[in-house]
Amino acid sequence: MSTKIAKFSIGEVVKHKHFDFRGIIYDVDFEFNNSEEWYQSIPKDVRPKKNQPFYHLLAENNEITYEAYVSEQNLLIDDSDEPITHPLLNEIFQGKKGSSYFKQSN
Repeated sequence: MSTKIAKFSIGEVVKHKHFDFRGIIYDVDFEFNNSEEWYQSIPKDVRPKKNQPFYHLLAENNEITYEAYVSEQNLLIDDSDEPITHPLLNEIFQGKKGSSYFKQSN
């Protein structure tokens, strides 16, 4: 049995390789765990493989905030040090230490 390892961690700020948005990781699926309809809606020439980690993000760009589901192959660390302004930030994360955010204690 192989162990899946995620490249990124909860609380890290990342950006998309191809699209203009960034966000904070708040959950990780070690393999694709979304609907087949969602998966098939991605153009075939850029559709990621399912057998890699997928990340749930509090995402934002210059116009809107939203939640995104992104494959590991399409993410990079965002080292811009720009603040994240997503409205759900304080519901999920307690604060920031260095370049990463840490979650609320339950």
